[in-house]
Amino acid sequence: MALAVGSVIVPVASADPGGLGASYSGETVETPSIPASTTETEIPAVSSPSGVPIPAPTVPGAAATLAGERAVAPASAPAAVKQVIAAANRIRATPYIWGGGHARWWDKGYDCSGSVSYALHGGKLLEAPLVSGSFMTWGEAGPGRWITIYANRQHVFMTVAGLRWDTGGDPPGVTGPRWHTEPFLGQGFIVRHPVGL
Repeated sequence: MALAVGSVIVPVASADPGGLGASYSGETVETPSIPASTTETEIPAVSSPSGVPIPAPTVPGAAATLAGERAVAPASAPAAVKQVIAAANRIRATPYIWGGGHARWWDKGYDCSGSVSYALHGGKLLEAPLVSGSFMTWGEAGPGRWITIYANRQHVFMTVAGLRWDTGGDPPGVTGPRWHTEPFLGQGFIVRHPVGL
């Protein structure tokens, strides 16, 4: 099924009923506020063979850096920020899939709001995925010290400790969740941040 929006055809995807339990039909539909099962909401952690979590490396200061395609959290960042970065790193090379990340946390690909939701969920800042328009009223108004969300009804991205987390084609032709050092120059976004960050 597809919807015609202006002269653009937008496919309509449905969520897997075994996931979060809601149909996803575009960036203007709300998803449930409480996940249906904890199995679908768990994000895989990195552990040593003994089962003890492996601490992620950090860099000195208050700004994250890139090591290849992975972000390295600043040592001075709060634990939630480090967890957001670690979660984003886990999906940082997945493809862009419209509706991806809305039926379940661990998915084969993510759209913009699915990837931002996944990373925030990793930091225990979000219980269920949101669509782009929902981020326009999420958290608190204005830029945050550590995390800033930029949202409108069609797109959402965020900066985390100075790096941009976005699904845009940068470099050209590459889409899907990626870290970027360059700021996004688009306009028309509402600026929000997680409470306390």
